[in-house]
Amino acid sequence: MLQSVSTFSNSRLRAIKAEILIGQVQLLSSQKECERLFHALPNCEIRKFTNSGYFLFLEGGLDLMTIIKGVRFYRRAKYLNHVLDYIPLTSLEYKKATEPFRWGLAGIPYEGPVLLVGYHMLLGMDIIPLMLHFMDERHTILRPLAHPMMFKRPTGGNLPDISIYDIMRLMGGVPVSSTNLYKLMSSKSHILLYPGGMREVLHRKGEEYKLFWPKQTEFVRAAARFGAKIIPFGAIGEDDIGQVVIDYNDLMKIPYFRNQIVENTKHNAKARTDDTGGEVANQPLHIPGILPKLPGRFYYLFGKPIETEGRYQELREKEKARELYLHVKSEVESNIAYLKEKRKSDPYRNILARLLYQATHGFTSEVPTFEL
Repeated sequence: MLQSVSTFSNSRLRAIKAEILIGQVQLLSSQKECERLFHALPNCEIRKFTNSGYFLFLEGGLDLMTIIKGVRFYRRAKYLNHVLDYIPLTSLEYKKATEPFRWGLAGIPYEGPVLLVGYHMLLGMDIIPLMLHFMDERHTILRPLAHPMMFKRPTGGNLPDISIYDIMRLMGGVPVSSTNLYKLMSSKSHILLYPGGMREVLHRKGEEYKLFWPKQTEFVRAAARFGAKIIPFGAIGEDDIGQVVIDYNDLMKIPYFRNQIVENTKHNAKARTDDTGGEVANQPLHIPGILPKLPGRFYYLFGKPIETEGRYQELREKEKARELYLHVKSEVESNIAYLKEKRKSDPYRNILARLLYQATHGFTSEVPTFEL
């Protein structure tokens, strides 16, 4: 009887249209069953709890609401709105995620819309510290425009599980698109934009701190339409964390990895559906080989806000919009060059020097850096 009931239930799984969240624990039987259900149910997500057993909710440190927010199952209407359905981090979520990153944000406007535009470091390692510090110092939520692959389950390939991007969704990430940019602008948000996107995140050897921006000036026209302030900023520090030793060009010479890259790129969402984004939009998806280093320090420098209010008609002209676009890009490059030079005089650039300072001044003390 149990066998017939089980057979009947399994035959009806594909008829279930509701969103289903499956928790996978470390036991082998759980892993096999989760994989079976994942392929049988048309609308489900898996979240892995590798250090847990069957009694998930009796164990400490698990917050179901955080998980639901991470998979974007919470929404206020029939369809998910990435802009309006966002719920800010709770104090516990923030405490779990935060790290002691400190710098001044005195020049950042409190009132939106504000568009922060900058360089995206290797593997996007710069984004979480930046967002956390805005929350900590300014009680401001940065809404990053992120690659669509962070929000849509891949149809194939061999990329890491989508759950690794839960933190980005929890912190307010939105799929990059013109529509979402306009929605964020109209809601007077503080928006984080990396025009170089995945091309900068997955850059080749010797390309650190090189900007790969597309030719389109969309963000300039969007900012002008809503009178947003554009803040160009530079960020450095990736070369003190790791060095790319095996890049895309190296991987494409090896048949096994070349086939994986082709499959991963084919089955994952693109930042653009047209061909106007060039290599930025069509960046092949791969994992570069990185040689870790003794951790250094991240440095951020925010430029003077660029006003666009009252310039909508002016910036509708392509040449004027292009001129401002190149000005923003030049400001980002100048900030990066300035930081690279100034960090040479930072006595606490090395993590050992910072640990020694905190050991003598208290581990909650702010470690100084160079003078601007």
